[in-house]
Amino acid sequence: MGSTAETLITGASGFVGSAVAGKLVQSGYPIRALIRPGSPRRHLAGLDLQFVDGDMRDAPSVRRAMAGIRYVFHVAADYRLWARDKDEIFANNVEGTRIVMQEALRAGAERIVYTSSVATLGLRPDGSPADESVPLSLDQGIGAYKRSKIAAERLVEAMIAEDALPAVIVNPSTPIGPRDVRPTPTGRIVVEAARGRMPGFVDTGLNLVHVEDVAEGHIAALERGAIGERYILGGENVPLADMLAEIARLTGRRPPRLRIPRIAVFPVAYLAEAAARMTGREPFATLDGLRMSAHRMFFTAAKAERDLGFRARPYREALSDAIQWFRANGYLDGKR
Repeated sequence: MGSTAETLITGASGFVGSAVAGKLVQSGYPIRALIRPGSPRRHLAGLDLQFVDGDMRDAPSVRRAMAGIRYVFHVAADYRLWARDKDEIFANNVEGTRIVMQEALRAGAERIVYTSSVATLGLRPDGSPADESVPLSLDQGIGAYKRSKIAAERLVEAMIAEDALPAVIVNPSTPIGPRDVRPTPTGRIVVEAARGRMPGFVDTGLNLVHVEDVAEGHIAALERGAIGERYILGGENVPLADMLAEIARLTGRRPPRLRIPRIAVFPVAYLAEAAARMTGREPFATLDGLRMSAHRMFFTAAKAERDLGFRARPYREALSDAIQWFRANGYLDGKR
C-alpha cells in the first residue's frame, strides 16, 4: 500500500495508540489523530501528527476528522476494570466504536483496523493457549470492560457482514512497554512490583507482549490482513509469579514468595472499591480483576504469525523497557 495514504487514528494519546501512531509515522503514513482536548500529548512530542480535537462519541467531530480519509485505525478504548459509573465504560467502547465505524463508512474509508482485545475470546478448558476460533457472547463476559469489548467486536462483525464495512480486527493480549502514561491495569502491576509493594500474588497468568510489537501488528493487519478476520497479537504466556520474579530481578529486589488464596483478596478488593467510590481514583485491586484472574489468560498468536508475518520479542525485553520508562518518568520514586 502506498505511503501517501491519509490515515486517521483514534486513541493516539493512549498506551497502544501512541505506539501505533509512532510506527505509522515511521512507515511513512501521513497521520491525522482524533484526540480529546484534555488528553496528554507530551509523549507524542516529535511525531509528525495532525491533531483534530474531538471525541469518538461525538459524531460531528468524528465526521470532521474523517474528511478525505483513506485508512482508519480505531485504537481508542476505555480500558478500566473499575469505574464509578460502569455504563460509561460500555458507552465509550460500544457507542464510540459504532460512531467511528459509521463515519468511516460514510467517508468511504478503504480499510479499517479495529483494535479489540483477547478479552473477547474464549479460553480453553484444558488451559492450553486459546486462539481466535471461540468468540465469547455478551453474557460470558466478566465485568463492564470485558462485556463492552465483546459487544463492540460483535458490532464491528455485524457491520462487516451487513454493511460491507472493510474492517480487520486485531486482538492484542496484554501489552507492556514504554509510554504507559496512565498507567494501564497491567502497567500498575509493573510499577507496584518494581517499587516493592507487592508482597504476594494470586495464581494466574497472562500473555505478555511488547507494545511496539502490537503496533507493528496493527500495520501488518492494514497491509496484509483479510477483511472480516481477527488476529491475536500476543507474545509469551507467563505465570504471574514468573512475571513478578523477573521484575524483581530487573530492579534488584527480592521476588515475592507468598502465594495468596484468591478468596482472601476479595475483602481487600471490596474495601478498595468502596474507598474508590469516595475518592474517584481507580483501585489497584478490583473485584472484576480478581474474577478474571481465576483463569490463566494464555493465548497463541500463530494465526497472526502465519498470515501477517507478526513476531513478538521476549517478554523480558518488554518488562525491561517498561521499567526503564517508568523509572525515567518518575513512576518508581513516588513522584507520580
